[in-house]
Amino acid sequence: AKRGKDKGRCDHRIMHKLCFAIGGAPKEVAASATGFFLQIYLLDVAQINAFQASMVLFIGKVWGAVTDPVVGFFITKSKWTRIGRLMPWMVGCTPFLVISYFYLWYVPPFSGSRFIWYLGFYCLYQTLITCFHVPYSALTMFLSTDQKERDSATAYPNLSAFPCWVLFDILLILIPRVSDPYAPKTEKQVSFQQAFVLVMRHGPYLSLTAAFLFITVAIQLIQSNFVLFCTYAADLRDHFQNIVLTILVSAVISIPLWQWFLQRFGKKTAAFCGITWILPFTLMLVFIPNVIVAYVVAVSSGLTVAASLLLPWSMLPDVVDDFRLANPYCKGHEAIFYSFYVFFTKFASGISLGVSTLCLEFAGYDTGACKQPPPVVYTLKLLIGAAPVAFIVTGLMILLLYPITEDVRLRNKVCLEELR
Repeated sequence: AKRGKDKGRCDHRIMHKLCFAIGGAPKEVAASATGFFLQIYLLDVAQINAFQASMVLFIGKVWGAVTDPVVGFFITKSKWTRIGRLMPWMVGCTPFLVISYFYLWYVPPFSGSRFIWYLGFYCLYQTLITCFHVPYSALTMFLSTDQKERDSATAYPNLSAFPCWVLFDILLILIPRVSDPYAPKTEKQVSFQQAFVLVMRHGPYLSLTAAFLFITVAIQLIQSNFVLFCTYAADLRDHFQNIVLTILVSAVISIPLWQWFLQRFGKKTAAFCGITWILPFTLMLVFIPNVIVAYVVAVSSGLTVAASLLLPWSMLPDVVDDFRLANPYCKGHEAIFYSFYVFFTKFASGISLGVSTLCLEFAGYDTGACKQPPPVVYTLKLLIGAAPVAFIVTGLMILLLYPITEDVRLRNKVCLEELR
């Protein structure tokens, strides 16, 4: 009977994680599409000039970054409802998110005001995706009190990245609603401002956020300029769609590998191995731009993209647990960790995207042309090779300061179980 009960619990946990994964899959699909194709779409399909495209990407990303802490603040102030405190945000924003995403890829019949069109819908899309992403990310803390279960749940959305906009609201509601299992229930709550100061002073959070800020900028530079590089710098315009597909397939397939690796060797070790993997292959593509090398780079890039997607969201709950031990009476502010992490990484990505597209403008990018001048080709090589390498090396050096090793994580786990 006990064995049957344990099996039933296991099946229940798997169902919860599948529901959680399907809920996040559309966001991952949309993020991949905008990351790889929005820049070249604005330049060569919508045919706005490179300066305007840089402004759309920069202002949109910065606007999205600003909305993250704002949404996080309002979430912490939200009242509990019949479907929890986080679900109403995700369910309510979804229809408007779908509409804004559709019009982001629509070419209006007028040409004079297309810059305003794309800037407006990109900012709207960033706002709505924030209203979904911040509560969805914070939901990880409430799926389970077991660290291994949370790590497993973090991997599921990346494995299930397929279009399912219609079903995911219903499935998300099936996720169990649980309360904060650690903090004392009767103590006086600290304010949002006090909690914010405590979070911003927490060393593990600062080192993790700073490290992945630089790493995210590097991945964003490669992702956003990769199609342009293949088209104009590597003469692979007939292959770039298959190359991008190879990257995505490699990323999805390698998620279970990294999940096993982080459980076997630790998250910090997995981060170093996963992120450094891309460095030699990226430089190889810059210096040896041919089809075979491109596909090899695509497979290796997928491994690093998977690591960069999985590991920070797997490590953030450990930071929250460490914070709970250091501040046992500061509860209900999980959204601060997630919203400000996204704020910093989005803000940095927005600056890097805007500057990189502006560099193409200064290099003489010719919108709609079949061939670009040599300065543009040289700039694309820098944006794919030297710049990402510099950012990744900087991020990994900061990650050395991240103090939550496997020993610390296991010690925190034991201490938290004693608090329950």
